Amino acid sequence: MDLKFTDAAKATDEERAAVDALLGPPETGWEGGSSRSSDELRWARGGAAARERRDLLLPALHAVNDRVGWLSEGALDYICRRLTVPPAEAYGVATFYSLFSVKPRPAKVLHVCTDLACAARGGSLAAADGVGPDVSVQPSPCLGLCERAPAALLIRAGTAPLRGVVPRPAPSRTEASPQTPVPPSAVSSSAGRADFAPRNPASPAIEARGPGQSPGYGKGRGGENTTAVVAPATPDALALATASPEDAPDEAPASAAVPQAGHPGLTLLARVGVVDPHSLDDYRAHGGYAALRRAFALGPAGVIREVTDAGLLGRGGAAFPTGRKWQATAAQPDHPHYLVCNADESEPGTFKDRVLMEGDPYALIEAMTVAGYAVGARQGYLYLRGEYPRALRLLQNAIERARSRGLLGDDILGQGYSFDIEIRRGAGAYICGEETAIFNSVEGYRGEPRTKPPFPVEKGLFGKPTAVNNVETLVNVLPLLTGRTAAEGETKLFCLSGNVDRPGVYEVPFGVTLRELIDLAGPPERMRAVLLGGAAGSFVRPDELDIPLTFEGTRAAGTTLGSGVVLVLDDSVELPRILLRIAEFFRDESCGQCVPCRVGTVRQEEALHRLKDRTGAAAADDIALLREVGRAMRDASICGLGQTAWNAVESAIDRLGAYK
Repeated sequence: MDLKFTDAAKATDEERAAVDALLGPPETGWEGGSSRSSDELRWARGGAAARERRDLLLPALHAVNDRVGWLSEGALDYICRRLTVPPAEAYGVATFYSLFSVKPRPAKVLHVCTDLACAARGGSLAAADGVGPDVSVQPSPCLGLCERAPAALLIRAGTAPLRGVVPRPAPSRTEASPQTPVPPSAVSSSAGRADFAPRNPASPAIEARGPGQSPGYGKGRGGENTTAVVAPATPDALALATASPEDAPDEAPASAAVPQAGHPGLTLLARVGVVDPHSLDDYRAHGGYAALRRAFALGPAGVIREVTDAGLLGRGGAAFPTGRKWQATAAQPDHPHYLVCNADESEPGTFKDRVLMEGDPYALIEAMTVAGYAVGARQGYLYLRGEYPRALRLLQNAIERARSRGLLGDDILGQGYSFDIEIRRGAGAYICGEETAIFNSVEGYRGEPRTKPPFPVEKGLFGKPTAVNNVETLVNVLPLLTGRTAAEGETKLFCLSGNVDRPGVYEVPFGVTLRELIDLAGPPERMRAVLLGGAAGSFVRPDELDIPLTFEGTRAAGTTLGSGVVLVLDDSVELPRILLRIAEFFRDESCGQCVPCRVGTVRQEEALHRLKDRTGAAAADDIALLREVGRAMRDASICGLGQTAWNAVESAIDRLGAYK
């Protein structure tokens, strides 16, 4: 590919239409118009006006990929002309994300999960051997469907017109402001409200979406694709989905992933399976927007004080005090301030945020509005995993309805506060779960982490003070403002998957033991190990299950809560295979920015390949090498990916006696 502006490759009419649907028609010949007038030959628009549009690069790439299925040289050239982005930089962004391709491929792409939870349930690429030649089959990291593992996601590019979410203009970034036969029930369609309809969670399910998908941001109308979620991903289910994704019946509702659904003791999951996720009226009838009204009564400082006094810690893994983060952001004199919701949950085995967004989407919209009010932000960005099509559709609906009812936009509830939310869709990059990598991704650059300091509360999105919180953290704010007492205590969401009888999201009080949690899900008869915290976490032995599930308790036991992953493995699972998959995951997902991670993850995988069939003295040299590489990654990597890439392998060697 020629990485400069060229007339050799032209965008097709379909590619131009996809970009123009998002950006509007080109205003000048310099922006990709058919010709340049004599006046335009005397001047070229650029500078600050052109740079202000750089953040539309990722949506533009999505628009073409959704419409055509891949990014041609001509399409990239046209996007770059429209946005005044150097082609070499756009190529670097396009090749950074796994959901994009710069090489021709079929319109249908099947992403088959080969990660930990699916591997533990027998998932593999072999299940897709029977799909037709018009389908490109790709191995995929965790799709966040672990309760129905093994899983796959089909994406088919399309051309139908579409009404997308058009956010209101954000404030200027420089302006100050205040194997079994597939039953008929195994396929899903976008008609009606099937996401809320009761359904047997044990049956296979495929969710098809389209027409009705859009990038969900920017101006105008976006290109469309059709998606089908296949879980469990049996050969027959995959063949059916790839043959006709739009004819699929409805997927199980989000409540099917919550074995405790309807239990009176739930707080964060209380509305999942109870309210219609499409209906704003139903949400308000069950206590919705009471927290926002209380926030307006308290004022921004009062909200921050309530969150601080409650001791709310971040639920994304770092456990940073939320009140301190909000206070630091609100206190910054530089304006505007931004709020970012990190909904890019990509840690293998994690799916709690998906369940919250699909089962109770208005709660997240309300929580973001409360957080924006507290930190003085007028614009919020919801950075959503590209692999979550149903969450995208439900959140788009929630934003539109909230906006139409005066709960987003100007003068919310007549309180003189203006706030709006824009969804930005990721495109398959684990590293974009890191808070500063999200900033680069939204701004139209490669999703690589930034060096800290400066910290996001000082210089974050678009160089302005920014508060970043994940979905579970934000939703926790609502009960804090509506009267949850200290006696009721805080709860935590855990994602149980692997070899358990009832996989799903469980809400339990802090302090219950790991054994008590696993007993809720039905443990296997012969447990081999439990991976706590996901690929970046640690293994624990079956005789260590009395660990209290608190941040302090897991730290004292030499492990971590992380994002709440609890992956249970029985003795049928080959531990070396699991460790090798973890190493492959970190090698694939390393952004390559820093040497310790870029080289270390490769060396770790190479050593584990050699160790696959070795034990005892034959394994000693490679284990010593692994320890040396692991220490280097932990001490010198720029972000948490490299710093934790060795954790699970180290714990398997030291706690489980792997390779002895």
